[in-house]
Amino acid sequence: MSTLVWILSFTLLGGLLSTLAASIFLVMSAGARGRLLPHLISFATGALLGAAFLGLLPHAIDDAGLDKLHAIGATVLGGILIFFLLEKLVLWRHCHLDECEAHGPQERHRAAASGTLILVGDGIHNLLDGMLIAAAFLTDVHLGIVTALAVIAHEIPQEVGDLAVLLNGGMSRGRALLCNLMTGLAAVAGGVLAYFWFEAAEELQPYVLAVAASSFLYVAVADLIPGLHRRIGARSSLTQIILIGAGVGVIYATHSTLH
Repeated sequence: MSTLVWILSFTLLGGLLSTLAASIFLVMSAGARGRLLPHLISFATGALLGAAFLGLLPHAIDDAGLDKLHAIGATVLGGILIFFLLEKLVLWRHCHLDECEAHGPQERHRAAASGTLILVGDGIHNLLDGMLIAAAFLTDVHLGIVTALAVIAHEIPQEVGDLAVLLNGGMSRGRALLCNLMTGLAAVAGGVLAYFWFEAAEELQPYVLAVAASSFLYVAVADLIPGLHRRIGARSSLTQIILIGAGVGVIYATHSTLH
């Protein structure tokens, strides 16, 4: 079997398996999902922060080199500003499609915008996962298989968090699953890109990683954390802290163990 077929097979498998494993959440009853969703938002906050600070940014800095540290920082800053503008545009669109008081975004508009941003960031992340899998297969088939399995394992908890954000934004279960599946298949595009254009893709990879990190940071800090602050009871706050820590911990454990 050719290297390209290996890459296509495992990037496709990775995108499908991680999404389908996370979709178990969607099988639950509406009542169970409603009770679990606030907790998953806390977990998603930790998972996004963990993925950005413990996975994407260290890899971006390592790949670019310390001499490009300021360039990586500028890319993250630029990415945050771009996602701020993108959210403004999404909110503006929702505001003109639906009634909103004094043209100010209602809560559901912000939640919908968060879903849009998380899909952008997850698509970039999965594109890079496909590039990583392809690079491993171009080195050695066995390394490619191990790398693909590692990518699938660390994507599952993040995909669960992404589904929580999409459902919180008002998406139906079917649409949330379809959107997650489509972003998951971005890994196939990343694998093909790396196979045919590896040298140029390798040079761009640190900066694409930084942009993906900026999207996760923006969604976590600008959209998810303010929502968590509306539940101010001691029990709710303690639960949120534990679940945020769990989200960070799961990302750290899977990333450090499997990479």
